[in-house]
Amino acid sequence: MTNLDAAGKFYLDVNGLDALRLQAQKNPNAALPSVAKQFEAVFMDMMLKSMRDASMQDGPFDSEQTKMYTSMLDQQISQLLAKKGLGLAAIMEKQLGGSSGPVTPNSAPQYAYPSPEEKPEVPAQGRDFISKMLPYAREASGKTGIPAKFMLGQAALETGWGKHEIKGANGRMSHNLFGIKADKHWKGAVVTAPTTEYVNGVPRKVYQNFRAYSSYAECFRDYAHLLSSNPRYSTVAGSSQDAAGFAQGLQSAGYATDPRYSEKMMRILGENIMQEVA
Repeated sequence: MTNLDAAGKFYLDVNGLDALRLQAQKNPNAALPSVAKQFEAVFMDMMLKSMRDASMQDGPFDSEQTKMYTSMLDQQISQLLAKKGLGLAAIMEKQLGGSSGPVTPNSAPQYAYPSPEEKPEVPAQGRDFISKMLPYAREASGKTGIPAKFMLGQAALETGWGKHEIKGANGRMSHNLFGIKADKHWKGAVVTAPTTEYVNGVPRKVYQNFRAYSSYAECFRDYAHLLSSNPRYSTVAGSSQDAAGFAQGLQSAGYATDPRYSEKMMRILGENIMQEVA
């Protein structure tokens, strides 16, 4: 049988395993979907057995025959569930590189971030966001010495390329592109909005007060003043010509609690669209 996923094929059958092993030796990449489904079937069978073991045994109607038939039934159930698909096989296939070329013993799987929060994607309006904010970034760059590209990269990270700008409960736009919080020194307008803070590496949803501006120009001016006047960020300005130094400097200074803040910013700064920014 060349198609190991044909209807009626029993994944837990020894002959099926032998055929699968042979196919994997000849063409590892082609066998990957079947291997993933095989694992899903075995996983389901083990889970059902664990459930059986945790339940009452040796009842008045139990015997060795009923236990044997129950085991066979569990195998059939796990087979049917695996054929229908629980999603585990698809995840394994993706993680092991099923769509990125052949899998070899000496090649490590290529992992991708599973969500836009982990690997921010450049939306269609990314170019418009850069075009709109670039004049303000250049003005702030003249005051801080920090390249406009770096500021745009951080603003893109904080707002998802402008899609998730901080808003108040009434929908009021804050024009706050950098997630700057309203501390006790802030005398201007404030909006309260939910945000994610990391406590000991664990993300938590909390409500924070953020600074609100009348325009994006005001936001960039305040951002420039924050980085240039606050001793906390003195090392950031000192490494302003190095993207990695800038990103890591912000994280080390405690600008954000996300332990991967600098890594995410570097991914954005590495996007092709950012290479066009002078």
